[in-house]
This record gives sequence, structure tokens and C-alpha cells, in this order.
Amino acid sequence: MAKTLRRLFMSVVLAALASTVVSLPASADVQPNIVGGTRASTKDYPWVVFLASTSNFQFCGGTLVKANKVVTAAHCVKGRSPASTRVVHGRDDKQSNVGTNAAVTKIWVHPSYTTATKGFDVAVLTLDRAITSATLPLATPADASLYKEGNSALILGWGTTSSGGSASRYLLKANVPLTSDATCKKAYPQYSNQSMVCAGFPQGGVDTCQGDSGGPLVFGGKLIGDTSWGQGCAAAGYPGVYGRIAPYYAAINAQL
Repeated sequence: MAKTLRRLFMSVVLAALASTVVSLPASADVQPNIVGGTRASTKDYPWVVFLASTSNFQFCGGTLVKANKVVTAAHCVKGRSPASTRVVHGRDDKQSNVGTNAAVTKIWVHPSYTTATKGFDVAVLTLDRAITSATLPLATPADASLYKEGNSALILGWGTTSSGGSASRYLLKANVPLTSDATCKKAYPQYSNQSMVCAGFPQGGVDTCQGDSGGPLVFGGKLIGDTSWGQGCAAAGYPGVYGRIAPYYAAINAQL
């Protein structure tokens, strides 16, 4: 089974081609970009950000949860140095210069993280400045209802629009239903509802993909997941897998 860090692998390859000096993540067994999405604006979703190298190559997504704190996937930043990483806020078009390009001063990766497929795929970045913007609250252990099967969750990203395809120049969005634990377990035997949540249509067609890793999964006005991994992108029977934020609430909040 070809698992994709969502969705990171193609981003890492392209980043290596784009810059020989950028420090790349050590974990590259995961891939994601929004497949089947439509254009979105950071004016409507002011808390969505993207991660970039010092040469401005976008390789992952993230969520502003405090003025100077961003939640993303551990596999996006494991092995990276803060000096090699930037967070871009308020930029729909990756080729523009609008918005804020913030430096990263600290990277916290969940201490239990090894690979995305084993869970704990969450990280917190500390920025060199406070960004004046709305932030997105974290799901808490009391928010079990937000993870109910069928809830139509929002996904956002600048990743590829097909598996192995070209990355989007613009921010894209889509809605995908959360699946049951049984559905996800059937697709991925290593699935654990203690650290993961799945979302996607049975027939596929809409999903995160390469370059979307770390980006938000949103329902009920809260960050319930971060884009993590999956089998290809938008394939029938293989929903996207997201880090489940609620179980990590205490660990993440301690970094805020």
C-alpha cells in the first residue's frame, strides 16, 4: 500500500529541486492538495496559513491558533530547523507578495511522534511576531460530538489537485464527511481513533493531497484535525487521514 504523507512527499522532492540550501523534513512517507476543491479566500478563513522554505517554496499548511502560534503536522517539520522555515499568512495567491511572511523561532514536535501512520502527527510553531488576525479554537476532549460520522468538515490547502499532479497556485477549499471508525479501520488497519480521524466520500473524488499536510480539518468552528496521510488522493474506499486534535489538546495547549 502506497501511503502518502499528505501530503508531503512531492513537496519535498520539488523543494529539493527548487533550492539546494533548504533544510527538508526528515520524515517523507506521507503525501496531500485539495482534490475536487474550489477557490477560497484567507479573508473568509483568516487562520489558514502555509509553511514555506526560505526560498518561498510552499510545502505544507497550518492553522493560526494564537497570534504567534501555528498548529501543523509533525511530519511537515520533523528534522527542520526554525531558521529554514517561514509561515505565510493572508496570501491566497502563492505568487503574490501580500500578507505576512513570519519567521519561525521554535518548532515543537509531539515527543511521541515517529511516523504519521503511527499517530501523534502534530506540531506547534512559534512565530517571531504576533499576527493580528482571527484564530481558530482547538477541539477539546469534551468535543466528542464534533467527530460524529457524517459531519461535513472543511478542508483547505494549496496542495496538488490530483495525486502526483501540479500544486495549486491559489488557496482551495472543499467539504468532506467524517467517516466511521469502522470505515477507516477497513481502509487502514493501523488506524486508531485515539490519534486519527478519517474524512472522505465513499466514492472518493474530494480529498486533501500532496502539499496540504498540516492544514486544517474544521467542524463546529473548531480545529478538529490536521491533514496527515492516506492512500493516494481522493481514491474510492480510501478516505484522508487526519491527526485528531482533541486527544492532543493538553499537549498542544501547553505550547500556547
